[in-house]
Amino acid sequence: MSPSQPDHRYLLDNARREAGERFTWLAELFDGVTRGHLDRLGLQPGRRCWEVGAGGPSIPQALTAAVGPTGYVLATDINPAWLDPDGGYEVRRHDIVTDPPPPGTFDLVHARLVLVHVPDRARALATMVAALRPGGWLLIEDADTELQPLACLDETGPAQQRANRLRRAVRELMTRRGTDLRFGRTLPRALRAAGLVDVAATGFFPFGGVACDRLEASTVRMLRADLLAAGLADDGEIDAHLAAIDASELDLTLAPMISAWGRRPQARHGGTGHIGSADGW
Repeated sequence: MSPSQPDHRYLLDNARREAGERFTWLAELFDGVTRGHLDRLGLQPGRRCWEVGAGGPSIPQALTAAVGPTGYVLATDINPAWLDPDGGYEVRRHDIVTDPPPPGTFDLVHARLVLVHVPDRARALATMVAALRPGGWLLIEDADTELQPLACLDETGPAQQRANRLRRAVRELMTRRGTDLRFGRTLPRALRAAGLVDVAATGFFPFGGVACDRLEASTVRMLRADLLAAGLADDGEIDAHLAAIDASELDLTLAPMISAWGRRPQARHGGTGHIGSADGW
């Protein structure tokens, strides 16, 4: 690839063997937050849901349980290898940027930690909005790394300083691949610009614990070759960082995740606008 051509390949590719471990710890950290938003929006049996860029199976499973046998859940990903074709939801390969929306419309469309990595975010967002039925909700959750760029907030010694150097190196890799490190904060504005109403947002900031440690370790192992090839780290500091994680020497943290939601306006008069409201969407 020539220097004049941007490299938009997905840095955290599902095809890499560490992806499954990352999905496990992402679910541990964020599934409770996501399920809380789904409850707030009033997801009920019989609804149709589209999980975009699903990655692992945990949220498709949660949606399937919420909508019950009378509902329908579609889980898509550019590489759906980690999804369960026998999990009670439909699995389909789908590129949110280049492919049209699936047939039919949905009561809920959800994407978590997807758009931040997509170069044409506006087109992807428009595809998801187009898939909503009148009154349907779009829930987008994405990181804002610029809001909190450190791996260790309490930089007390060499191990913490090394962790923060490596986090800066990972951020540099992400920027080179087209990631918008400020994207999370733009979500409410983006949803309003897409024509949605009743837009609101909140943030979640994970700090410390086993899940942060294990997610950091799996991510660094996944990106090791890329960091070395780019000259952003060497084997010695990567090994020392992984050893410090294994020894529980670091209080690691992540970028805040911003969750924003809005609904497509009703074709006619609406009620409360919630999924389970008496107006039937």
